[in-house]
Amino acid sequence: MSADNLSDLSKFKYINIETFRKNGTGIRTPIWFIIYEGSIYFRTDVNSGKVKRIKNNPHVRIAPCDIRGNLKGDWFDGKVKFADSTESSIVYSLIDKKYGFMATLIRIFNKIRRTKPVVIAISI
Repeated sequence: MSADNLSDLSKFKYINIETFRKNGTGIRTPIWFIIYEGSIYFRTDVNSGKVKRIKNNPHVRIAPCDIRGNLKGDWFDGKVKFADSTESSIVYSLIDKKYGFMATLIRIFNKIRRTKPVVIAISI
């Protein structure tokens, strides 16, 4: 993905990520994201279905969308990797900056639910 495409994508609040089951069926999920050093990052629970599917198949597709997952642009193919601890701390602060109070609120709910967050990077 070119720098222009990343710049265009950064104008959106959500992206739809499509991960794939073992049988090849795609599952689409709208997520919050940030762009940092040419990659797209998001955080999720380590026990989420997205993580399980990504461990089996690192290929994903992404497209800008609204909160309900309705597409607002074209699909792009990508490959995912799990972020290291340095990247994770930077991503947390950038997500907090982009999403403000809502990010703080979600983090509080996640602590109550005892989720274990993981940061995932998508390279296009």
